[in-house]
Amino acid sequence: MRKEKKRALAQKRAAGELDENEEEKLRAPKRPRMSREKPFCQLVVDLGFDEKMSDNEVKSLASQLGYTYSANRRAPTPFKLLFTGLGGRTLERLESQNDASYKRWQGTEWWREGYEGFVVYLTADSEVELSELKEDETYIIGGICDHNRYKNLCLNKAKETGIRTARLPIGRYLAHMPTRKVLTVNQVVEIMCKWVETRDWEKALLEVMPKRKFNPNGRQQKGGGKGGEKEDGVESVGGNKEGNDAGGEKEAIVVSEDAAMAI
Repeated sequence: MRKEKKRALAQKRAAGELDENEEEKLRAPKRPRMSREKPFCQLVVDLGFDEKMSDNEVKSLASQLGYTYSANRRAPTPFKLLFTGLGGRTLERLESQNDASYKRWQGTEWWREGYEGFVVYLTADSEVELSELKEDETYIIGGICDHNRYKNLCLNKAKETGIRTARLPIGRYLAHMPTRKVLTVNQVVEIMCKWVETRDWEKALLEVMPKRKFNPNGRQQKGGGKGGEKEDGVESVGGNKEGNDAGGEKEAIVVSEDAAMAI
């Protein structure tokens, strides 16, 4: 469809049939390219939870991955995105969207296997609160849309693999929020991108959190919020074996939605 449209426009231009409005549209600025800045650090999205989601949740997750890529692409200082554990219905869904456009996402890697390295699991159930993001660490967000159905999923995964845990400081800065502090994968990435930009958790959280989250009636309030905000309750999870930062190897921090999203 796009090629046909471009071909038609080229033919009209060659024939001198393009009017001023059409030419102006062609000269309009294109969507921003990914920043040439060096990535702040690596951010891993663990997609190894396919079997825990319904078909509709898989569709929601696939949409959130698109929002995640877009948010990172727009960031002044983006993360290096790595998607691991790709398979099952999540892979089928991504393959079916826009001629498998995910394969053309700039600056991303897709692995069928899981991530291995020095990691810290970021989960809301952790007793350790994260104060800052560090350039020499790797953060992992678990990619699962479950509407908060699975309790302690990330924490339990971290314990099973001996990984230390931490949580984003959502409760510290948004303790007054009357609704559930549960966010989608893309919203967590947006918060992290905003923190890198501002070095201020409160600013990052307030800018990204959907406005309806501050309304006691929740969804009854119309408007407000960022793209993908309708996808409540996405679990961000990730995991890997912990170890000492030997040989200059980077330490990794895993971010989970039950970690970052629910308090």
